[in-house]
Amino acid sequence: MKKKKTFVIIFAVLFTITAITLGYIALGFVAAFIFTFGYLGGLIFWLRSSSNCSLAQILWPYFTTLALFVLHKIEERKMNFFPALSEITGVPAPDSGSVPAILLYAIATFWLAIPFLIIKRRELGYFLAWTFFASMGITELAHYVLPFFRNEPYGYFPGMWSVIGLAPAAWWGMYKLTKKSNERIWELR
Repeated sequence: MKKKKTFVIIFAVLFTITAITLGYIALGFVAAFIFTFGYLGGLIFWLRSSSNCSLAQILWPYFTTLALFVLHKIEERKMNFFPALSEITGVPAPDSGSVPAILLYAIATFWLAIPFLIIKRRELGYFLAWTFFASMGITELAHYVLPFFRNEPYGYFPGMWSVIGLAPAAWWGMYKLTKKSNERIWELR
């Protein structure tokens, strides 16, 4: 396994702590606990892996997952995910213009840098890819667990339908991250 740079490890740990803390501040303990699976899970996968796949190997899973994530966020917004989560947790839904909500979205924008970092074979890119795919492939499965905490028969929970495609796309990305690089087409060093 390739040794990871100390600076990148420190950044990755701080990034993970920041994302989970912002989740707690904005949405409460339950949301922070759910975020832990994606961010801490991604950190652990990254630390345990020796990812060096090329951009070409993860390009399709990345853009597929990203597009499905956008559709997922639209479904959550249109179907009132945050008010539904609020009913379960008792924590009021944050205003979309609040500082913690804006910072949570800012954290997620780091995922847009993944292709640019991986094309240069930067460890930070692989860390972000692991958090992205773990968040989409593991964390988002919470949409199927949350209905159990409602005082009604199991049924639709906002965001549930889009996870049907989102999670498998992310699993595909996680699988591709475990593969060794076998393509030189996208290397632009």
